[in-house]
Amino acid sequence: MFDTADDGQLIERIMQKDPDALERLYDRYEQVIYSFAYRIVKDSMAAEEVMQELFLRIWKNAEHFDAAKGKLTTWMFTVTRNIAIAHLRKRSTRVPQQPGSESLELIQDQATMTEETAELLMAGEQVRAALRELSRDQQQALDMIYYQGLTQQEAADLASIPPGTVKSRVRLAMKQLQKRLSHWGRREHVHD
Repeated sequence: MFDTADDGQLIERIMQKDPDALERLYDRYEQVIYSFAYRIVKDSMAAEEVMQELFLRIWKNAEHFDAAKGKLTTWMFTVTRNIAIAHLRKRSTRVPQQPGSESLELIQDQATMTEETAELLMAGEQVRAALRELSRDQQQALDMIYYQGLTQQEAADLASIPPGTVKSRVRLAMKQLQKRLSHWGRREHVHD
């Protein structure tokens, strides 16, 4: 069946506890959410668990989505990232834990970066090509912060560079990606 409901209509129906709407949202985004989660946790079972947790949270907490603050996909990717990082932190003993939560502060301080990241993931091959154009240092910084879930301090320690350098590399990389992919974010997406 051709699905003509947009994301906003689906989330409204999910808020009203319509299981068909949740199923449609799942069908629409399961592959890209799974890929995003897998990129962070690097384990197929864990990625599946992260994805299932996301859709469970959407079902239970759909009213927390605020369309005035951004797109549904941005919210979904942010929640997915948080679940995946929490999963990594639970199972990881190889990365020293820092007091506080710098990685969550990074999300809050640079919310537009999360939105850009979600948009970039949806762009597929265009994104991979743009990522390949970044410097090796910028690629490494993005990987450590966004996919390994490291804090700026942890990434700096691992790379033996100052935390400010990590922050600068991430900021520059995001600006370059935004510039290269800015046309993509303005298009409306139609999903079937």
